[in-house]
Amino acid sequence: MKTHLLLAAGLLISASAIAADAGFKQLFNGKDLTGWNGNPKLWSAKDGVIQGQTTKENPTQGNTFLIYTNGEVADFELRFSYKIEGGNSGVQYRSKVVNPEKWVVGGYQGDFEAGKRYSGILYDEAGVAGGRGIMAERGESVVWGEDCKKQVVESVGKSDDIQAKIKAEDWNEYVIIARGNQLMHQINGMKTVEVTDNCEAKRLKKGVLALQLHAGPPMTVQFKNIRIKELK
Repeated sequence: MKTHLLLAAGLLISASAIAADAGFKQLFNGKDLTGWNGNPKLWSAKDGVIQGQTTKENPTQGNTFLIYTNGEVADFELRFSYKIEGGNSGVQYRSKVVNPEKWVVGGYQGDFEAGKRYSGILYDEAGVAGGRGIMAERGESVVWGEDCKKQVVESVGKSDDIQAKIKAEDWNEYVIIARGNQLMHQINGMKTVEVTDNCEAKRLKKGVLALQLHAGPPMTVQFKNIRIKELK
């Protein structure tokens, strides 16, 4: 079947891509940071892209976040595109704002970086409230038990094979699915982790979304086409 192209918001979008995104809601208006809250010295929006940037002259002293303010998320599928130059970033979900004055968030994170190890992992960002750190390395299928201990039960793929599909300093497609205690990340069509979180003491059922700028050397991270679908 021939693919028809539609002109929407200045971009050519295939009919098949539109159909695949049926039921999704855009979280970014493409023009400004309405609906988001973060350090205005570090975050900006232009031409359909959200950008976070630190420089030698304008660093961040700790991890800081651009927080989505139009409601919390529980069970959902999130899709977005990212590009990163230097450093580490990620998307927080089902998370808690632990220091609103400094835009500090803690909770589940779909991690990605300019390096070659962490993109796709599930990280429990501490904020100032404490977290579990790396909950699943790339390529792992993990169960966190009721005793809050981690057990790797199988592989979802080789870490090097996943990394080979990630484009350096270019746009990549990230998917996060959270349903009950089941969490899954995917980059460019490759599943990177899947986690069953049975740890009642630390499991997160609902919370905010947020985009991360990591402390450390200068970095630039960009996000676009951020969209979400609630799962029932």
